Amino acid sequence: MKQKTVKTLACTAFALLAFAGNSVLCRLALADGAIDAASFTAIRLFSGIIMLGVILLATTDWRAPAAKGSWPASFMLFLYAVTFSYAYISLDTGTGALILFGSVQLTMILASLLSGKSLHGTEWLGTLMAFSGFVYLVQPGVTAPSVTGFVLMAVAGIAWGIYTLKGRGTRHPLCDTSYNFLRTLPFVLLLMIPAIADGYLSRTGVLLAVLSGAITSGIGYAIWYIALRGLSVIQAAVVQLLVPVLAALGGVIFAREQISLQLVLSSLLVLGGILLVVMGRHYANGLGPKKTS
Repeated sequence: MKQKTVKTLACTAFALLAFAGNSVLCRLALADGAIDAASFTAIRLFSGIIMLGVILLATTDWRAPAAKGSWPASFMLFLYAVTFSYAYISLDTGTGALILFGSVQLTMILASLLSGKSLHGTEWLGTLMAFSGFVYLVQPGVTAPSVTGFVLMAVAGIAWGIYTLKGRGTRHPLCDTSYNFLRTLPFVLLLMIPAIADGYLSRTGVLLAVLSGAITSGIGYAIWYIALRGLSVIQAAVVQLLVPVLAALGGVIFAREQISLQLVLSSLLVLGGILLVVMGRHYANGLGPKKTS
């Protein structure tokens, strides 16, 4: 039991660092013009395809005949990747990660509402707090993010949230993910056609894109699936709230970015609100401590 716990903790830590690493690598590549956004997206997805293919062939999941992913999920994966890249042209690392993961969680909350599930008081309060945090983040000021970057990253978060929802209940997540990555190739080719004339590649930019695709995406997602086996739904939701914090720290260390008071306050509102929703749902479902009469 102890060995399993240590394995879960180690896998969870690696996965969270990988998720934050995606933001840092993308920002490093695009902020200094080491590569254009379209090329970064294409190389990232292609590297992820290769890495996931290698991992898949090393397991037995590839034998699952029904686990082939889906075209809608693949398009959402591509939409997430391309808007993620273009958003980081103008967003700082921590700001982008906050918008991304906040949008992911809010998308899943909205999907829950649309499916007929009602929210109780604590969940409504948390949702209001999270939206208030986003509104405060984009208020005009020296440290406010660009509107274009905010919208693009919000779309990336919505796409990733839908992609996550489409993958719920899969019996062979690694296999489905590998096929979903593979199916992004036609979209990548369409993306590259108009970008050929304006594309720019450097060794540093290509290296950062490969690391993002193969390590922080390919291996990161595979490790996350392992971690999920030892995490409850509530634990998996809560620990992901650490990613924007880790990404912001990575931006300070590697990209020499500054953490503004506006980002700190909006982070507290967004992440605190989502935490309220997650915990509220947890206790509303009767999973918390039982009341004694």
